[in-house]
Amino acid sequence: MSTMSDMVEVVIDSIRVSLMSQQRIVILREVNAERYLPIWIGVYEAEAITISLQEVEVARPLTHDLLKNVFGALNAKVLRVEVLALKEDTFYGNIVAEVDGRTLNIDSRPSDALNLAVRAHVPIMVHRTVMDSAGIVPEEDLQEEARPAGGERVEEVPGEESEERLSVFEDFLERLDLEDEDDQEEKDDKDD
Repeated sequence: MSTMSDMVEVVIDSIRVSLMSQQRIVILREVNAERYLPIWIGVYEAEAITISLQEVEVARPLTHDLLKNVFGALNAKVLRVEVLALKEDTFYGNIVAEVDGRTLNIDSRPSDALNLAVRAHVPIMVHRTVMDSAGIVPEEDLQEEARPAGGERVEEVPGEESEERLSVFEDFLERLDLEDEDDQEEKDDKDD
């Protein structure tokens, strides 16, 4: 099993919509670094994360609320969730829980693990190999573009997303959408 030194902590930066496919992408941001990990997730899972992050009141427990409640009812404490691997374009998640002094590793889709993490308020960890292979670092020269003609430095307003910072995701999404479209056309050609 992985050691904690093999892992980097991330937070949920944002959830994006692919305009081509309407699929959702959760953007994880490495803590103390400008490196991002985009993970495709389902519409329902994205909506459930958003509801929890915005602390929207729901009349009855949603599936991920139920999961958190089951852990609690069984006296199991969720310690953290992990994105452990990326194989053939599929991310593999893990829920680390403790019950009766034993540590349990529970196989999970990352989208479900993230939903549990936002509800249980536990750390989200990503294996270094996943972050190194699939992480995105915005271009360094974007900082230079943010300077006005006079040369004085302009700082980003905390909490506000700058266009420069987000453009890396637009480029990434456009590339993915085009690749997905090409793959689909190849499949359609083969079906004929």
